[in-house]
Amino acid sequence: MEDIRLGLVESRFADIIWSNEPVSSGDLVKICQEKLDWKKSTTYTMLKRLCQRGIFQNENGIVTSLMSKEELGAAQSEKIIEESFSGSFPAFIAAFASRKKLSKKDIDEIQKMIDAYEGEE
Repeated sequence: MEDIRLGLVESRFADIIWSNEPVSSGDLVKICQEKLDWKKSTTYTMLKRLCQRGIFQNENGIVTSLMSKEELGAAQSEKIIEESFSGSFPAFIAAFASRKKLSKKDIDEIQKMIDAYEGEE
């Protein structure tokens, strides 16, 4: 899988698209000029980069997402778990919990997810 992690500037740009889609590429240039102080060429360069990574598409001058913000977050999380924890979700949870105490609410939500997953099998 190609690296789909986004840097800070890429994330801000992606948020603009998600908040305005479908958006014409011309309107996207105007929004980025206003919010990011970008030139037209910068907007198109960034758009091309994220389209090549399969996150957005620009068809006939209309920009839409191929991945929702949530789908991108899930894919990024999967990549981190794969790279840093040899694909072990329990190892990820253990590492996370060792640095940040899980609240009762967190534990309950995790348990609900586990129960739902077990119910699917």
